[in-house]
Amino acid sequence: MRVSVIGCGHLGASHAAAMAELGHEVIGVEIDPDKCSTLASGASWFYEKDLDPLLAKHVPTGRLRFTTSLTDAADFADVHFLAVGTPLRADGEGYDTSEVVSAVEQLVPLLNRPATIMGKSTVTVGTVARLQALIADLATVEGIELVWNPEFLREGHAVEDSLRPDRILVGLSAPTALAAVKEVYAPILERGDIELVVTDPATAEVAKSAANAFLAMKVSYINAMAQVCEAVGANVDDVARTMGIDHRIGHAGMRAGIGFGGGCLPKDVAAFTHRVGELGATEAYDLLTAVQNVNRARTTAAANLVEHAAGRPVAGLTIGYLGAAFKAGTSDVRDSPALRLADLLHRRGASVVVHDPEALDNARRSHPHLGFRDTALEAATGADLIVLGTEWPQYTRDADLPAALAEVVREKTVVDIRNAVDAAPWLDGGWTLHQLGRPTRKQ
Repeated sequence: MRVSVIGCGHLGASHAAAMAELGHEVIGVEIDPDKCSTLASGASWFYEKDLDPLLAKHVPTGRLRFTTSLTDAADFADVHFLAVGTPLRADGEGYDTSEVVSAVEQLVPLLNRPATIMGKSTVTVGTVARLQALIADLATVEGIELVWNPEFLREGHAVEDSLRPDRILVGLSAPTALAAVKEVYAPILERGDIELVVTDPATAEVAKSAANAFLAMKVSYINAMAQVCEAVGANVDDVARTMGIDHRIGHAGMRAGIGFGGGCLPKDVAAFTHRVGELGATEAYDLLTAVQNVNRARTTAAANLVEHAAGRPVAGLTIGYLGAAFKAGTSDVRDSPALRLADLLHRRGASVVVHDPEALDNARRSHPHLGFRDTALEAATGADLIVLGTEWPQYTRDADLPAALAEVVREKTVVDIRNAVDAAPWLDGGWTLHQLGRPTRKQ
């Protein structure tokens, strides 16, 4: 099929590359000329695992191309994916859907033949009905169908999840749109190992928000249990492992630490919570508010753990800080828990010196008041202790790192706020290991 992807950020660029890998002819629309130029060169403007190889594979062949022109996309494609941003509004209560509305307002009058618009952006419940009314007003031809097709991608695994999703959800405004859905996803559906869930648009909107809210609730729940473990000297990892054996609960997403972040869960939970409150679902509103409160409190808990590890307030200390991305596998620093903690330590008077293997440039731009170094060794040199803020395998699984850092750091103390390190080489090297929800460990 001929496919367009409108908006080529973290979601759209990955989706466009995946569509090309599935065999479609794809045009990506990115209105930022610098980002568009980078993508058109066969490279991404951010780090996402496996994305650059697909761009390098399909851009030179012409199967995947990028433009700043919606007119080009309207002339070229029969299916148009909307993947533009929906950040939180300035008041933090609900999505700013202006880019989605604008994309529909600009695209629909350009369509001169039947087409299917498939929304992937996360939106407030009720948005699709508004977009359907817009399409009815603006369409100049018959047969413009709207489908809501939420994404369930993990940053750092967005390409993998696009090519091998665990389900495909579509909310149809008309049953005739199902044919286009089945055709565009045929290479995935033909494998026979995933379910195509067909429902109405409002249900698709709620299902997306409910899924992300549950993931956030799971993170917040195990972090609440970490508080309990800290109070009694128990081990939250063993608690999580025991709980996860129950197949109704499962282990995935249940690792205590500093909490959730990134471009999806924080804004999705905040917007969903606000909308649930507007709808008068009081108990659901209280539960989702508690999820957010637990998550926010983890930053303070982590800062207090750093001061406990140091044996004094952090004012005047130098902290070698490993990690800026909100999680491993991406260069995204939006609402990064690692940087939230780094900021708090900075406000408490510490000198925070940061390294990240992929997100360093983004962190420099968003947090210029922090210190930055190009290697982990340089970030640790002269530091009083080490804080591990993002679970990159370069930090958590490199058996040689503890010995290398021990040569340049003042005290062999490491605070792992992700509960992610392979403890053995640190403990064998004489380090003291502090983690949220676990007793302090030494050799």
